[in-house]
Amino acid sequence: QVQLVESGGGLVQAGGSLRLSCVASGRTFSRNTMGWFRQAPGKEREFVACITWSGGNTRYADSVKGRFAISRDWAKNTLYLQMNSLKSEDTAVYYCGAALAYGLLSGRHEYDYWGQGTQVTVSS
Repeated sequence: QVQLVESGGGLVQAGGSLRLSCVASGRTFSRNTMGWFRQAPGKEREFVACITWSGGNTRYADSVKGRFAISRDWAKNTLYLQMNSLKSEDTAVYYCGAALAYGLLSGRHEYDYWGQGTQVTVSS
């Protein structure tokens, strides 16, 4: 089992920045890819970004490319999402996911473990 705990969400004005964190614990050696997804009210959970844990390769949704950056800290078992130039449409609950499979995975069904989510609200 892998446990994931997100933090860093909050209320920010449009154009502002936030950094989300996701701390992994448990059988952390078994997760090969980690990602961020988000879910707005009335919508399905959608892919935001992912990173391969060993190689550090990244992939982004078109809607966040150039504004968000995903990274990881090996020593702290922590995943980050730096979000800049935030827009009102970025408002959602953001979830951290961990996958046993290795690759640039954008499908939510490809992830095996999820955190509880952290709310991000962008006011216009």
